[in-house]
Amino acid sequence: MIRSKGIKIVGGTAIGVIRLYKTPNREINPSPAADPVYEQVRFESARKTVMAQRRELRLRTHRSLGKKEAAIFEAHEMILEDQRFIDQCENMILEQNRRADMAVSVVMDSLVRDLQESDEEGFRARSSDILDLKRSFLDVLSGVDNSWEHGDRPVIIAAEELAPSQLINLDKEILLGIVTRKGSPFSHTAILAKSLNIPFIIGCEDISSDWDGRKAALDADEQCVYIEPSPEIRKALTRKQEAEKKDRAELLKLKGQDNVTIDGHHVELWANIGAPQDIKAVLDNDADGIGLFRSEFIYLGRDAEPSEFEQVEAYRSVIEGIAPGKVIIRICDLGSDKLPGYMFSGKEENPALGCRGIRFCLTHRETFKRQLRALLRAAAFGGLGIMIPMVMDINEILKTKELLRECSDELTKEGLDHKMPRLGIMIETPAAAICADELAKEVDFFSIGTNDLTQYACALDRQTPGLEDVWDAHHPAVFKLIEMAVKAGHDAGIPVGICGELASDTEVTGRLLQMGVDVLSVDPSAVLPLRRRIRGLKL
Repeated sequence: MIRSKGIKIVGGTAIGVIRLYKTPNREINPSPAADPVYEQVRFESARKTVMAQRRELRLRTHRSLGKKEAAIFEAHEMILEDQRFIDQCENMILEQNRRADMAVSVVMDSLVRDLQESDEEGFRARSSDILDLKRSFLDVLSGVDNSWEHGDRPVIIAAEELAPSQLINLDKEILLGIVTRKGSPFSHTAILAKSLNIPFIIGCEDISSDWDGRKAALDADEQCVYIEPSPEIRKALTRKQEAEKKDRAELLKLKGQDNVTIDGHHVELWANIGAPQDIKAVLDNDADGIGLFRSEFIYLGRDAEPSEFEQVEAYRSVIEGIAPGKVIIRICDLGSDKLPGYMFSGKEENPALGCRGIRFCLTHRETFKRQLRALLRAAAFGGLGIMIPMVMDINEILKTKELLRECSDELTKEGLDHKMPRLGIMIETPAAAICADELAKEVDFFSIGTNDLTQYACALDRQTPGLEDVWDAHHPAVFKLIEMAVKAGHDAGIPVGICGELASDTEVTGRLLQMGVDVLSVDPSAVLPLRRRIRGLKL
């Protein structure tokens, strides 16, 4: 029996035959183009074919999984339609006499390098999408059908890395699990696997051709895969599969139940989302409201800044979709390398400490005002709260309130319906936690972002390779800062919530409630497990 370790992306178990997903390397012909005009025609024909393929994938994904997941392939279409991409490829073909396959390869490899050099893991993960498009382009240009035949037996896929289009094209009826050598929890493949609820681990360095066709058992919760598992392992994982099915059925019985401890302490359970299409998951998992709506989605992956009207409609769809529940929208947390191309302002040496969050907003006043106007107008449709990210100083709150009043005055003069939303701040810098007593006087609520708070309190970037084991979300300093913020908020008579990963950590739920945390806001899938934990506690 071989036991190989990885990193969990989607939990669960799978037992079956393992099959190696092989993607052949294509040789690019470096010789000059004999006929550049002919190569330009080949390029354009291939681009349209790949566009059609991606459109078909988008429609199929929308039907089977939903709009959020389908947006992955919509982003691919946007890349293929990007005039800069087209011009760069055609310039290499017509001006530099490159063959179409070489031009596509060079331009896309350059895009991959730019993404992989980013300090933001989410952007590095997107490089796999560009490689996916490059593979499809080269397949079309070479006239090769690169579809993968896996037969009709249930299989666990093992691969170097699996692209979004490759995953969607697999038969889900027989796909039991996924094991890859490379990958990222922020990749689109990971997002799709989570939506499909397919057990998935990455980082398995031991994957080899010897695995192909052998019996295997995947225990994603324990982050390992067994090749030729022993009868004891197979029996244990079979029991675990049965228990998982039963556990999910028990969790669903908690829908409609109160989030109340044995001794009567009530806490609100809200959900974190990143786009309007996530509302379905919020409702399916019975969250009380939306405690963190990341508004960056409306700025990223496009060629121009969203209009005020477009923003109003997006925010309105969430507010009305969750009614009568409340929604808290985080003011756009843009900055440094988390920027769309039309806002690019130069690379920073240390983006985590650079122009981001409220600093970026106040620096880009007109962009900020457009969002504030949209939020004021959206607030007229229901219970809206907004919160300021990366606060470290009371003046950042005062300037935001001044801009809100300015925008409100403008909307009144224009005769547009609007309402002043509740205003809160993110406590995610040590400065904000230490000065929370002063900041609380100016806002209606606190929401503690424990991911960044831990990073800044410990001066440790958990995305830095090799430091994963040093990262400690339970560091005493983090809990002391949380305690300070909760006390300051309650002394000022305002509620305090947590919207970072610590909120879904059931090991510390009792401790957070004893501190007085009023709201826990988590990924929708974590709501029911957390409700069960709360209902079993006695403070």
